[in-house]
Order: sequence, then C-alpha cells, then structure tokens
Amino acid sequence: MALDALDPADPHLALTRRWLEGYGDGDGLDLVHRACLVRAWAAQPPGSLAEPTRRAIAAGFAPHRAADGGYASRRGAARGTAYGAFLVKNAHDDLRLPLPDTAALADAVAALASADGGFSNEPGRDEGSTTATAAAVATLRALDRPVPAGIADWFLARWHPAGGFVAAPDAPLPDLLSTAVALHALDALDVPWRDRREALLDFLDSLWTNTGAFHGSWADDEPDVEYTFYGLVALGHASV
Repeated sequence: MALDALDPADPHLALTRRWLEGYGDGDGLDLVHRACLVRAWAAQPPGSLAEPTRRAIAAGFAPHRAADGGYASRRGAARGTAYGAFLVKNAHDDLRLPLPDTAALADAVAALASADGGFSNEPGRDEGSTTATAAAVATLRALDRPVPAGIADWFLARWHPAGGFVAAPDAPLPDLLSTAVALHALDALDVPWRDRREALLDFLDSLWTNTGAFHGSWADDEPDVEYTFYGLVALGHASV
C-alpha cells in the first residue's frame, strides 16, 4: 500500500483474503498477531471484512486490557505497555471502532514516562527506549494528549554520529527499527532534523543489499522483510 503497488484486480489479493479468512475472528492469536491480522485486513479493498468478524476481532483485545487501563501482551496484567497501547489504538482505528475509556489509556501511557524524559514499557525506569518512546508519543497524539516537553531533544540525542538512531544511549550501533520510528516521531512532531539527511541516507545505503532488501544493522548479515519495511519507512521520511 505504501508503495502504491497493490492492484485491486490482482488475483493475489483474493488469495490473501482467503488466507486471512482462515484466522476467523483471531481466536487463539496473541495481541501482536491479532493487531497484525487487523492491519492485513485494512490493506484489503473496503468491505472485504464481514461486519460480525470485524467486531469479534475487536472484542478479542478486551482481555488484554490491564488493570491500569492500558494494554499488555499478557492477559490480566497489572500495567499496560507502550507497545500494547500503540497496537490496540491503531487496530481500533483500522477497524473503525472506538476504544473504551481512552482517558484511562492515555493516563496509563503517561505513567510509563522514564526519568530521562523518554518512555519505557514499564513504569519507574531511569532510561526510556527509542521504540517505546515512539510508540508512546504516537499513542498520546492519537488520543489528543500532549507529549512531554523536551521529547524532541530526547529523540535527537539518540542520533549516532555515523548516521541512524540507536535504541538506547549505551547501544553501540544504530539500527533500522530505531531509526524508522525516531524519524516517524520527529516528523509527527514537526521537529527539524534534515541537516542530518545526507548522513542518514549513507547509513541506509550501507544496509541496502542488491537482493532488494535491507539488513537490520551492521551486525546483521541476513536481510529480511521486517527490516526492509523499516528501511522503506526511513527512506520515505528522508525523501520528504
């Protein structure tokens, strides 16, 4: 979809729909794969997902609601995670169904703020992670909640001198996941970063392979579809 490469008349789309139908309402899927099921259906032509199935898939997120109002991969958790909130909020948007008690969800995400100004997947941490902070920022914005002051500088401090962003201050190498989500968050916040564009493009080029895919980092020898997605996200932001 991002590359405008899906032709609605392509017979492969019908094959994909039949494959997705095999998952039914997502019974037996964990939180992450239920969210992936929703996103895959969202890529299909409008009306492809039957209304009862749409609502049943959404209902399957309810057991992942944590006691603090957030969402977690583990059912019955005391506290939600930034990842859980991000996945469930996006899934409900894709399903065009409202989330219950968004105020409690926003409060649960805000409680994950770390002492260094970022966010973690657990409360009370000294340091946040780039991925959790990006998920928290995206979720708070989607819930019309303000993000903490200084969050832009927090992301920029994760910039690696050789290009790209690191997952944590002590991470030795930048990686594509951290880079993609950091750029996505910075652009969502309208933070200028393009004075680093050439170094970023050099970093991305160093992870590109002539097989048509990306490595995840300089320490990763195998290109894969997940990191190719992150590479394309980063390139998309760098091209604007």
